[in-house]
Amino acid sequence: MKIGNSELDVYGLNLGGNVFGWTADERQSFEVLDAYAAAGGNFIDTADSYMHRAPGNSGGESETVIGNWLAKRGRRDDIVIATKVGSWPARPGVSAKNIREAAEDSLRRLQTDHIDLYYAHRDVADVPLAETLGAFDELVRAGKVRYLGASNYSAERLAEALSISDREGFARYVALQPHYNLVERGYEDELLPLVRREGLSTLPYFALAKGFLTGKYRSREVNTGSPRNEGAIAYLDHRGERVLEALDDISAAHKTSPAAVALAWLAARPTVAAPIASARNVDQLRDLLASVELRLTAAELTSLDEASS
Repeated sequence: MKIGNSELDVYGLNLGGNVFGWTADERQSFEVLDAYAAAGGNFIDTADSYMHRAPGNSGGESETVIGNWLAKRGRRDDIVIATKVGSWPARPGVSAKNIREAAEDSLRRLQTDHIDLYYAHRDVADVPLAETLGAFDELVRAGKVRYLGASNYSAERLAEALSISDREGFARYVALQPHYNLVERGYEDELLPLVRREGLSTLPYFALAKGFLTGKYRSREVNTGSPRNEGAIAYLDHRGERVLEALDDISAAHKTSPAAVALAWLAARPTVAAPIASARNVDQLRDLLASVELRLTAAELTSLDEASS
């Protein structure tokens, strides 16, 4: 699947790197990365800020683990690396100065000379959009970044950014990374029509709703030990129960997992190139990988649409 009008041809599952150096240590992370690549995966998502909030971490841990893996496995040429700038307190905002310095730091941690897809992690209004976009364009012209993406942008601000890039001749955003899944469908209101009209691709994060769509969170009394436990349980209302019931029925019919079905539904949505999902171990990864070959029927897609509406 190509991302927007870029030359980036990516696997149907974008492996989330937020757990690397956090809930998965380097050995566990390498096992997940090895298994993902062995299955044909070629697309890893990270950020300079991952995971600065974790105890004992300061940020940059995920990029460092991924960089070590790329170097030790010699896989840089056949892996598409996406990372982000703007959310890390140590390198905050999207000023031209910060973007230049953050990019150099990310390149060093990733042990590479280029980033395939570089995102503005958040639409931080600390500087004019033209300054941000101009700095990104400089990186593309210098060969340090191949393509650009936006994360957590509103439709209004994304449209403005694309207009500025067109007017100034800057490299254009080719991808959007929004919060989007079966129980978070706000993306469909204003962003989806804009993304489709402008020829971008969507790479949704929290594709499994912080784990809720795995089906592991069916009672407020259950604690899986996951750092996302509280966030997942927040979806456990009547609508959430309807979605889980539909996922159960469809996953049973396909002899697969609710997680695989939820990801397959998302992958089938208009503009979506690849959902982002992370795995702390190889067992978790198996359910995610199963989604790539899973094809849901029109009736099954409708059933999930209706359950989540």
